[in-house]
This record gives sequence, structure tokens and C-alpha cells, in this order.
Amino acid sequence: MITTADRSHPPLPTTPDQLPHVFAARFNGRDAAAVQEVYERGATFVPEPGSPVTTAEGIAAANARFLGLGLPITVRPRHVYAAGDIALLVVDWEIDGTGPDGRPLRIEATATDVARRGADGRWRYVVDNPFGAGPGPHGA
Repeated sequence: MITTADRSHPPLPTTPDQLPHVFAARFNGRDAAAVQEVYERGATFVPEPGSPVTTAEGIAAANARFLGLGLPITVRPRHVYAAGDIALLVVDWEIDGTGPDGRPLRIEATATDVARRGADGRWRYVVDNPFGAGPGPHGA
């Protein structure tokens, strides 16, 4: 397992409300391995509605497509509800800028995610569903 102590990206969070911000910082740092660390082993990622990915390789490939846009992600946690070591996160997010083809690109949605605190006290995604609540408050 890769540790965060010797890397330039932020460490995994000790509170669930920080998980979206850690994800965004790692995503915006364009470090695919660092992004992968925010998922616990056996996690599910839903890169498009109705298409869950359940392997580490599949999650990495799906995130690589988003990273490949070369644009930053902005996150705005709307709600974080924790019950012990499990949390539900509702997060507005957007990727906005000029895409690889030189055309304007804007992806905006509201994620519904589930996170869990691991034995190490750090929070990771168990279910990352970026389009779980449909478009964000400004539309897609």
C-alpha cells in the first residue's frame, strides 16, 4: 500500500467532511495513484449512471478518463452525515474549462457517496457515485 507521508498530496482525512477536498486536491495534482488511495479495497465507483465499476483496475481506468480531461475539479460538500465509521456525503462538483479538443467543457453534478473510516482512522470512499443525484443546482 502506498503511504501518504512521503508524497506531496494531502494525507487521507481523519474526518469525513474533508474527504471530497482531499479527493479534489489529489485529482487536481493529476496523480492517479494518489486518487486511487481515496478508495477502500472493494469500493464501487459509478462513472456514469447505471454502470458501476467494482475492481481497483476499473476504478483507476474510470478516474483516468476524468483525469485525462486535463481540467481541475471543484467540490462543494452540501451534506455529510456520519454514523460511527460510516458517512453519507452529498457533494456538488464541477469540471469546467477548455477540453483536450479545444472546446469548452463543463461537467456538473451532485454526488451521493458513502465513506468509511478504516482501522487507521482515515476515511475512504466505499461507494463513489458522482452522478448519484443528477445535475447540480446550476444544471449540466
